[in-house]
Amino acid sequence: MGLQLSASRREGVLFYLFIGPALLGLLIFTLGPMVASFYFSFCDYEIVRPPVWVGLANYHKMFFVDKLPVHALGVTAYYSFVGVPLRLVAQFLIALLLNRALFGRSLFRTMLYLPSIVSGVALSLLWVWLLNPEFGLINYLLWEVFRIEGPRWLSSPEWVIPALILMSMWGIGGGIVICLAGLQGIPEELYEAAELDGANGLQKMTRITVPHMTPVLFFNLVMGIIGSFQVFTQGYVMTAGGPSNASLFYVLYLYWNAFNYFRMGYASALAWVLFAIILAMTALIFRSSSAWVYYEGSVQM
Repeated sequence: MGLQLSASRREGVLFYLFIGPALLGLLIFTLGPMVASFYFSFCDYEIVRPPVWVGLANYHKMFFVDKLPVHALGVTAYYSFVGVPLRLVAQFLIALLLNRALFGRSLFRTMLYLPSIVSGVALSLLWVWLLNPEFGLINYLLWEVFRIEGPRWLSSPEWVIPALILMSMWGIGGGIVICLAGLQGIPEELYEAAELDGANGLQKMTRITVPHMTPVLFFNLVMGIIGSFQVFTQGYVMTAGGPSNASLFYVLYLYWNAFNYFRMGYASALAWVLFAIILAMTALIFRSSSAWVYYEGSVQM
């Protein structure tokens, strides 16, 4: 009994020894800053002076005095609600194509995934050139192929967000890989049974492929919404929020307040509102999942 207890204790010591670094990292670099940020959101804090408690003043300023947070939230929502569905559809369709026995399929998969591992800054600089209205490749192709004069993408308030959404399509490789894994997990027996019953391609797509892919689409949707509401690099590197604040993303405005104007208290309040918005949207998507996400073996009421 004593030997067994000793072994149990030894196992417990080893358990805490191995999870210790991860636990310390979580406490020091994640939970600690979150608690500090929550406290600072109720303070007037400019780094060089001690924080002064101001209650809800930062939140009042955000919603009723400063117009830019709501504007930045609108810009971010436009980028997210248009870009995320487009990327989901593109990921799914390209994965369907790459799931077929095509010549050079592995090469295409690699080429489509490569942009996903390129640094965001390098990618932004590349797209500044691609979208240049004078010598950029996109306007050149629009004129040479369709005889359409391309817009002044990044310097036009109307076109800057569509341009950044177009750029975001460049990084869909990760989602394509996840969709491919989902497609390859669908049992072939289901398609064979459907063919025996006389089902055509469209019926197999709508009755087998799409329902089995809904858990994958659900995952990509949640990650896409969370990621797109935190978009920062493109606005910071490519447009600096311009022109006329047309690409002023919420996180970019938060960054400016924190590190350009040193309003740490106000920036903390901005961060917590963003956290609440993302949390609410994620909860809403999870809540709706019972209506459209299919899990094999689940009981449909």
